[in-house]
Amino acid sequence: MGFHGHFHPHGLGDEEYQRKVPDRVLISRLLKYVLPHRRRLTIALAAIIAASVADVAGPYVLGRIVVDRYIVPHNFAGLSLVCLVYVGLLAANWLSSHLQTRQVGWIGDNMLYEIREQMFSRLQELSFSFYDQSKTGEIMSRLTNDTDSISEAFVSGAVQVISDALQLIGIVLIMLIMSVPLTLVSMIVVPITVISALAFQSWFRKAYRMTREKIAVVTSRLQEGVSGMREIQSFTREKDTMEDFRRANVENLQANLQATRIWGAFFPVIQMIGAVGTCIVLLYGGMLTMRGVLSVGTLIAFVLYIQRFFGPILDLTQFYNTVQSAMAAAERIFEVIDAEPEIRDAPEAVELPPVRGEVEFTKVTFGYDPEHPVLHDVSFLCKPKETLALVGPTGAGKSSIIKLLSHLYEQQSGAIRVDGHDIRNVKQKSLRNQMGIVLQENFIFSGTVMENIRYGKLDATDEEVKDAAKMVGAHEFIIQLPKGYETEVGERGKSLSVGQRQLIAFARALLRNPPILILDEATSSIDPYTELLIQNATALLLKDRTSIVIAHRLSTVRNADRILVLDEGRIVEEGNHRELMRKEGGLYSHLYEMQFKEPEELAVAPTAAR
Repeated sequence: MGFHGHFHPHGLGDEEYQRKVPDRVLISRLLKYVLPHRRRLTIALAAIIAASVADVAGPYVLGRIVVDRYIVPHNFAGLSLVCLVYVGLLAANWLSSHLQTRQVGWIGDNMLYEIREQMFSRLQELSFSFYDQSKTGEIMSRLTNDTDSISEAFVSGAVQVISDALQLIGIVLIMLIMSVPLTLVSMIVVPITVISALAFQSWFRKAYRMTREKIAVVTSRLQEGVSGMREIQSFTREKDTMEDFRRANVENLQANLQATRIWGAFFPVIQMIGAVGTCIVLLYGGMLTMRGVLSVGTLIAFVLYIQRFFGPILDLTQFYNTVQSAMAAAERIFEVIDAEPEIRDAPEAVELPPVRGEVEFTKVTFGYDPEHPVLHDVSFLCKPKETLALVGPTGAGKSSIIKLLSHLYEQQSGAIRVDGHDIRNVKQKSLRNQMGIVLQENFIFSGTVMENIRYGKLDATDEEVKDAAKMVGAHEFIIQLPKGYETEVGERGKSLSVGQRQLIAFARALLRNPPILILDEATSSIDPYTELLIQNATALLLKDRTSIVIAHRLSTVRNADRILVLDEGRIVEEGNHRELMRKEGGLYSHLYEMQFKEPEELAVAPTAAR
């Protein structure tokens, strides 16, 4: 018998997802991606109708025409002709199905393209607060799994439903035309089929939900095992890690075997129901044929139709679940597309003109959670081309000042000005275009060294890129790479050392040549030579520009024009290195002794005391 049901999992956690938006609203929005392609939709619909007609006509031609009109009367010439007609029906079915697949595939691919492009475009606009509250894996799932789920339901699934509905209508109509009594008798098994399918669906839902949960655990163990390999091997935890993964893998295997067992029970049940239906048709139809009420060809056609009847019914019973899964996916997708950035250009925002680099904070209070501020009434003025170092214990608010100056977040009160312009009244792009940022852990993109440095200035020539690399001391190690500047650095620059990644980031910032530089200059696990290169690169970057530095090195602290000492979100001390060191019992002098003082000085101090 013909059967083509498709039980399989959709997006993760679909059943648990609590829907808030009505189906009609979601469907209306999804149709906006499909309706513009009316020409292709019309062709696809015509192809679906043609394929359904050709498919439904097949048993009728074989039974009523081939058998009754040509085989029984021994009309070989007519039989040859009708066989050609039957082959033509098969060819028409194939051609229509091919045309339908191409048109529907094109519409589906373009639908996915447009949705993903809209989502990714919105992700570029959303503020950092969105990413603070979101998991990377969840965002990736919405971009991939959820969009695939929608395509399956509203392109392939909808087409299959239309085809199934047309086939069912056609089959029932032809069966009624051929014999009303036999049609009614053959329909006895239909309710049993539908009830069985619905009963099994609840088991399938539970089984596949479990497989999704278990594969999520396997994926998590795998990700941790790969990402944490250095720690695993350093602490010789390979055996324990493998045991954790094996346990998760076994549970995933058991969940999948359970789903397979349910499927193994379901398919024979449907086959048995189909066989019973066929037997009923043969018994009752055979009796009618023996009485001369029904022709042999009609009986054969009925048997063929009843075998084709169950596949469309099962598809239709499953389609509801597919649609519900897609609706949940659509809601998750539109949540991203509709998300509004917390930081937006004000309606009256203007382009920030080229700046001299004066930065002023006036009584700025800020908290990632407004109820718990991390900065309290912070005020300071950084003059053009001045180097301002930020010092303080962890959590004092140093990084928050940098994030606010970049307008990645917005303060709850107070004002931040660049050259007298309140940054809330200028366009974000024009503000950030005049800033260069070098972070403690710089992101290196997959691609070549040349492309990563040029990221600071996309229209820079190759020579400009190389000049920037030479100035910060990166050129020497770059030309020793397998392909020099065209060497692929891998994901997140994994083929480079920490110091090499930092030097590339310095070259990127220098190429941009910004009037305002923001620098988190911490590095770790680097050799003395690279340390010296980075110190030289830092000095070069700070020269002749306004620089706000989260200081981790003694040289930067000493050479800074001014130092702001922060503690618990407040500026508690201000001055240059010498001024602050003269304050007895001051926080800076304490931090200096504990964190900034050179090891050589600490070693010499006891000797000098003797």
